[in-house]
Amino acid sequence: MGNDAVFRVDGLRKSFGPIEVLGGVSLDLHAGEVTVLMGANGAGKSTLVKIISGVYERGGGTMSLAGQNFAPKTPAEAIRAGVVTVHQNINDGVVADLDVATNLTLDRLSGSGAPTLFNPRRVRREAKAVANRMGLMIDLKARISDLSLADRQMVAIARAMAHQPKVLILDEPTSSLSSAEADRLFALLDWLREQGVAILYISHRMSDIRRLADRIVSMRDGVVSGVFDSKPLDYEGAVNAMLGRKIQLDRIVARNSARPVLTIDGLRIAEGSRPISLTLGDGEVVAITGLVGVGKTALAETLFGVRKPLSGTMVLNGKAYAPGSTGEAIAAGVFLVAKDRSENGIVGDFNIQENISLPFHKRMSRLGVLKRRVERATARRQIGELGIVCRSEKDEMSALSGGNQQKVMVARWMSQAARLFILDEPFQGVDISARRDIAAKLRASANGRATLLFVTELDEALETADRILVMSEQSIVGEHRNADIDLERLLAEVAGGPLHSAA
Repeated sequence: MGNDAVFRVDGLRKSFGPIEVLGGVSLDLHAGEVTVLMGANGAGKSTLVKIISGVYERGGGTMSLAGQNFAPKTPAEAIRAGVVTVHQNINDGVVADLDVATNLTLDRLSGSGAPTLFNPRRVRREAKAVANRMGLMIDLKARISDLSLADRQMVAIARAMAHQPKVLILDEPTSSLSSAEADRLFALLDWLREQGVAILYISHRMSDIRRLADRIVSMRDGVVSGVFDSKPLDYEGAVNAMLGRKIQLDRIVARNSARPVLTIDGLRIAEGSRPISLTLGDGEVVAITGLVGVGKTALAETLFGVRKPLSGTMVLNGKAYAPGSTGEAIAAGVFLVAKDRSENGIVGDFNIQENISLPFHKRMSRLGVLKRRVERATARRQIGELGIVCRSEKDEMSALSGGNQQKVMVARWMSQAARLFILDEPFQGVDISARRDIAAKLRASANGRATLLFVTELDEALETADRILVMSEQSIVGEHRNADIDLERLLAEVAGGPLHSAA
């Protein structure tokens, strides 16, 4: 690696009031290189990206692009200069009420030099060229709001590609993508690397890092705490630099349970799928893993009363369980931390206390009046138990990092006693430290309920669950106690390949 930095950050500082968020960050991005940026929630990653992309004004330090001073006052200025960011929040990159074609060409339609008259044929032609370059196999006439989360993510990335950037910043881009879609993104990034684009890739997924990274930069407490560019890359060292302590790599001790909480018999959630039968025990943490799109969310929503199964029965606490609504599920003690916290979880206009108490107002009320003292005490207890970093329970959700927002979502449903606690991708978009805080709390509080996790990342299942079930094509295809696991067989089941019995 030479000194051919196409983009350079030197001594960047930023404070919000008396709180210093960036304390002198220096970072070089090189042409044709993928730099992975790791940092715990609150380390300053998002603030750094927002300064680079023109959302925030820097408080000190300098930035340069191709040797020239770079100080964008707006995201549009950054984009015109050739610095393009795809943010973690997909809704920042697409307009839900417009179709795919218009989204892919939106910046050309609205920027300087845009045509005076709207020409639908020209829009579709330009959009098709962008989609072909990206390998985007989506109906260009479809409305964004009608697309899946993964397809919206791919459109947001394709829109960024249309700018032919010198510097491309991607914030957790594979969090909503299937393995096939992620592979398509990786192939595109390989091509961009060959074209000399400097890429800053924010991720904590080991599979992403191993596939893409030329080097890893770790951040902690608003500064760079480590740079790792020697081959093979030292992932564990980068994580230690990020956390400031040696991480615990020991696996959990799997527990057994003799008391069933939920029994599922012959449940079918999709046409043509094989029936699902399983039992979840008291005090047991069970993870269901599998690729994106195999039916994990559909099963979670069936258990929570969002959708009805095609056939089969469920028994909860010895009684027939067939919820017709989420209200019936909650009344039966079945709680769900939904997959997408921005759409299905947090209420941005509410503070932490209000978000935690939201589903349980009746339980916290007397004669129809919410008991604020109970609401406040509940929020404070959960903040302490889950280690939510905030000033008080009155903090707005928008003031929290992504990991702390996720902790609030978990805290909401842990604030009341559950018999079945379901979490759909609870670690998505959170750093390793927050992930382990949440996992430790789930295990420590597991007695008295069954806990069911739906996770795509195998590491998350191995670090959290007593049993691991594998899902493929809307069915359970494998079951493993989390001790001396045959990883080869487990991975074959996840990939949907042929299963072989042990010799």
